[in-house]
Amino acid sequence: MSKIWLIVRREYLTRVRKKSFIIMTLLTPLLMAAFMILPGLMISMSDETETVMVLDESGLFQNKLQDQKDLKFIPLAGNLSQAKTIYQETDNTALLYIPKMSIDDPKGITIYGKKNTSIQTQVRLENVLEKEIENQRFLASGLDRATLDKIEANVKLNTINLSDGGEKDNNAIITSIAGIVGAVIIYFFIFLYGVQIMRGVIEEKTSRIVEVMISSVKPFQLMMGKIVGIAAVGLTQFLLWIVLSFVAITAVSAAFGIDAAPSPAAQYAAGQAAAQGEEVNEADAAAASVDNPDDKDEFASTVSDIQQSVGNLNLGLIFGCFLFYFLGGYLLYGSLFGAIGAAVDNETDTQQFMMPITIPLVISFIMSYSIVLKNPDGPVAFWMSIIPLTSPIVMMVRIPFGVPAWELLLSMGLLVAGFIFTTWIASRIYRVGILMYGKKINYKELSKWLFYRV
Repeated sequence: MSKIWLIVRREYLTRVRKKSFIIMTLLTPLLMAAFMILPGLMISMSDETETVMVLDESGLFQNKLQDQKDLKFIPLAGNLSQAKTIYQETDNTALLYIPKMSIDDPKGITIYGKKNTSIQTQVRLENVLEKEIENQRFLASGLDRATLDKIEANVKLNTINLSDGGEKDNNAIITSIAGIVGAVIIYFFIFLYGVQIMRGVIEEKTSRIVEVMISSVKPFQLMMGKIVGIAAVGLTQFLLWIVLSFVAITAVSAAFGIDAAPSPAAQYAAGQAAAQGEEVNEADAAAASVDNPDDKDEFASTVSDIQQSVGNLNLGLIFGCFLFYFLGGYLLYGSLFGAIGAAVDNETDTQQFMMPITIPLVISFIMSYSIVLKNPDGPVAFWMSIIPLTSPIVMMVRIPFGVPAWELLLSMGLLVAGFIFTTWIASRIYRVGILMYGKKINYKELSKWLFYRV
C-alpha cells in the first residue's frame, strides 16, 4: 500500500507543477468569466435607442404608435418621395411606410433603411403593428381586448410527491436540472482525465521509464497509483475552477458594473412575453415586473415555488451520490483507459480500442436526455442505472426524481464490483503490455494476455 501512495504522490506532484496545469487552472476561470460577462457587456454597448420615422397614409396608426424605452417613432406628412428625402438627411434607424389599406388586409407595409435592416428592428416593428391591428379588429368586431384578456385562463399546476416522508412540492424543471448538471460533470470528467491516464501510460512506455519503475513495484500497484493520482489532480483542478470562476465573475462584474446574467424578474417577464408571442427587452421586462402588481405577485410566487422545490430536494443524498458516482465512474473507466495505454505504442493506435469504451458513455449521455428525463422510472432508465458502464451518468439523472433504496444500493454495489472486475482485467493487460514494444495488438491478442503467466 505504501508503494501505491508513493506513486500517487509522484503522479499528483508531477502534474500539478506542470506549466500546462497552472495555465489551464488560471485561464479556464477567466474564460468562464468572459463567457458570462461579455454577452452582458456587448448588449450594454449595443443598447441604443432606435428612432423610426413613420409615414402613415392609411391613417390607421395615427397617434397609435407609442414610444418605448429604446424605440421612438417620428410621424411624417407628405408623400413617400418626400419622406425618403427627409429620412436620408437624418441619422434615424429606419423609415416605416404604411400605404393606404384596411385592417382586414394589411399588406404593402415597408421598412426603408440606409443599410440592411436588422432582424431585431424588423421583428419589433412587426410586433408593434400586429398588436395595434389586433386592437382595431377587436374594436371593429365590438369586442373589448381588456375583457378578452380577463377571459383568458392561465392554469398553473402544483406538483406534489406523495412519498413515505410525507407530501413534498416538486418542480420537474429544477429536478431535471439537478440531475443533468451532475451527469454532465461526470461525463466530461471521465473523458478528460481518463484520456490523461492513457497518455501518461503511453508516454512512460515509449520513454522506457516504466522499465525502471517496474523493477521496484508491481504493474498493478503502478496502475492503481497512476489512476488515483490523476483522479486527485482532476479533483483539485475541478475545485479550483469552481472557486476561481466565482471570484473572477464576481470581480469582473463589480469592476465593470455588469450583471453576469439577466435579473430573475427580467427572465420571468420576458418568458411570459415570449409565451404570448411578444417581444420584450430586459429593461422593460424588469420594469413591468416591478410596476405591475399582478406580475410582481406572480413573479414572487414563482420564485417562492422554485426556492421551495430546491429546498425539498435531498441535497445531501444528491451530493453524496454525486461523489460516489463521480469517483466510481472515473475509477472504472480510468482503469480501462490505462489498459489501452499499456497495449499500444502510440496514441494513433488507440482508436480501435477507444470505441468500445466510449460507446456506453455516449449512449448513456444521449439516453439521459431523450428517455430517462421523460420517464425516470421506466425500464430503460432502470437497467441503464444498474449496469456499471452506464450507471454513473443515468443514475445521477434519476436520483433527484427519487430512487428506491434497493435500486440505489444495487447500482452502487454493481459499480464497485464492475470497478474491481475492470481493474482486474486492466491489470492483466497492463502487466504484459507495459513491457511489449513494436507489436500491433488486436482483440484476440488482448484476450490471450488475460491468461498469461508472468
